Amino acid sequence: MPWRVPAPVALTALLGLLFVAVLLSLAVGSKALSFGQIWTAAGGGGPEHVRDVLGSRVPRTVLGLLVGACLAVAGVVMQGLSRNPLGDPGLLGVNAGAATGIVVSTAFLHLPGSPTWAALPGAFLAMLIMTTMGSGRRGVVPVRLVLSGAVVTAVLTAVIQAITLTHPNAFDDYRYWAVGSLAGGGADVVEILPWAVVGLVVAGLLATSLNALALGEEMAMSLGSNPAVTRWAGIAAATVLSAAATSAAGPIAFVGLAVPHLARAVVGPDHRWQLPAALLIGPSLLLVADVAGRLLLRPQELQVGVVTAFVGAPVLLWLVRRTAGESS
Repeated sequence: MPWRVPAPVALTALLGLLFVAVLLSLAVGSKALSFGQIWTAAGGGGPEHVRDVLGSRVPRTVLGLLVGACLAVAGVVMQGLSRNPLGDPGLLGVNAGAATGIVVSTAFLHLPGSPTWAALPGAFLAMLIMTTMGSGRRGVVPVRLVLSGAVVTAVLTAVIQAITLTHPNAFDDYRYWAVGSLAGGGADVVEILPWAVVGLVVAGLLATSLNALALGEEMAMSLGSNPAVTRWAGIAAATVLSAAATSAAGPIAFVGLAVPHLARAVVGPDHRWQLPAALLIGPSLLLVADVAGRLLLRPQELQVGVVTAFVGAPVLLWLVRRTAGESS
């Protein structure tokens, strides 16, 4: 596109936007802080109540950075693997698997603690079932993968409904988690950080292989890439990233769907640039949505999952119309 700036320049601009989003996340809330107050409190100075407010927002902001990065990069990987512009981490059934883990642990195990540890095994189990159903003789088949994800999601959703109807305590925990929120705090950051780092590193290493896969399997093999290995590694990375993000913040919609399109519009289809662009756009988008949720019903808050759903629904309709127009 003639208006597209060089990728390094675009990434620098996106880094600046992310910095602004972080400042807004720290400054905006029921108690507004000026940038001067933030700077002073960060150095340990200023009034105690300002330091307390800033201290409560830092874990939320860091969680937003991690969750946004995980969902965005997982979306890029999923769309690259499936070669489907409407691909989304939710196709893996990860959201439903994570929710099932939380509901089962609450209803039957009665174990205390954060739902993160319970959501991760459920997400990985859903991925294992989905990939087993979506594999053929030559490995993972993209169409079967998508259909298998839909089937797994439908079955697990029915399981969740059955359990929550008969176990009110499980319904209470699930209802809060299912809205999607960044208010979990520092404990969630610590729990998902190792998973996020592993998933992001693996996804970054797949950039060249995803470029080759975009040319078709035969061309990818002629370039020395192994499509089967790329798909399995990509599915594993996307699952780890989606599971970590979903377990900590709940099912936040449309970030994994919309960010890859924004990244391609800014830096082009090359995954070597698209992945770092998504790494910057995803957290920026999620933090801005979280800030908007704090302002819309001030002094109360609208959960970030609700905000992204309102914004993402029109984006999804636009993508569907554009995809249909390109295929006709």
